[in-house]
Amino acid sequence: MVHTRTWTIEVNIDENEDERQTRAVAVLHTDARNPLRGTGVARRRPADTEVPEIGDELATARALADLAYQLLDVTAGDIEQFTHRPVHLTS
Repeated sequence: MVHTRTWTIEVNIDENEDERQTRAVAVLHTDARNPLRGTGVARRRPADTEVPEIGDELATARALADLAYQLLDVTAGDIEQFTHRPVHLTS
């Protein structure tokens, strides 16, 4: 029997023009646990051309990477509850 689950990731992006900084927050929603939240920041140097999409992409990529590592840590903890042994997962 096939079981299908849908997990959703919501990404919110804030741009602070004064600080030349873009911040993204990626939130993973599942039925099994409380949401996990990853964050990422992109900074633009004063000499760089202003292209908001690049900041959005970089901040989002970093937020998703942070979220992925948190999910690996949670998964390792879940496995340890069953095996009673330390678990080290790599990406």
